[in-house]
Amino acid sequence: MAMIFVGGSRDIFELPEPAIARIGAMIAAEHGVLVGDAPGVDAEAQSLLAGYGYEHVGVFHAGSEPRNNLGDWAAYHRPAPGGAQGYAFHAEKDREMARRADYGLMIWDGVSPGTCLNMLRLAAAGSPCVVYDTMRGMKLTLRSLPDWHEMVRGAGQDALQQVDARMTDDERILANG
Repeated sequence: MAMIFVGGSRDIFELPEPAIARIGAMIAAEHGVLVGDAPGVDAEAQSLLAGYGYEHVGVFHAGSEPRNNLGDWAAYHRPAPGGAQGYAFHAEKDREMARRADYGLMIWDGVSPGTCLNMLRLAAAGSPCVVYDTMRGMKLTLRSLPDWHEMVRGAGQDALQQVDARMTDDERILANG
């Protein structure tokens, strides 16, 4: 069973039809799904999976309890480093999902730095990632760091600065190496 990290922007509250179809194909193939607990894409994907009654799902969270676990699935607590707040509070759970994933499915609004970093993590691990870029209305498949670089070339300077500000030193080396 392949493990697929499904994630995306917190500002997307409706999954694109092709992403819905892809999640349906994941269910039909009985792949495992790793998903976070955030509002937006995480909660929308959880809602879809719960609607199908799908069981092969793990919900990753940083807080003491998941913010969303719509299918009452196994929950995996990945605590934040001491004193972490905001994005940094949730980043470790994202890193863990990227480590465990064989593949990724990201729904990106073209600006979300967290989603962009998850795509970097998957590319660095050699885990192919299908990206639905809702801002540009396109689908891409990232298989490598050069693919990630090509994708972010279309992101604005503000988005890239936010991505850089959230990177660990190791992630910065991957992105710039």
